[in-house]
Amino acid sequence: MHELSITQSLVDAVLERTGERTVTGVNLRIGPLSGVLPDAVRFCFDIVSAGTSLAGAQLMIDEPRGLARCRSCGTEFELEDLILLCPCGSADVEVLSGRELMVMSVEVA
Repeated sequence: MHELSITQSLVDAVLERTGERTVTGVNLRIGPLSGVLPDAVRFCFDIVSAGTSLAGAQLMIDEPRGLARCRSCGTEFELEDLILLCPCGSADVEVLSGRELMVMSVEVA
């Protein structure tokens, strides 16, 4: 489960920027094409943040849709996984969104 190490890196990055200030909230954006499971990050966050200034912080995760555009027919369509195939049958697609894995904001007391 690589989400544990990703969540540890997230907590380390937040601690590096916030120091000893108490963190009350962390807002993430995790796209469906990032390869990271939001529920696993939620589970790991409580474990990894225990004993730090992030302990008890509210974790909010925005989960945007995956979108792509077909270079052959121009259709924009939703992607739920990494099968990059347009409804027209073409695999020549450009991913527009869904690969996000980022900290959007941190709230401190």
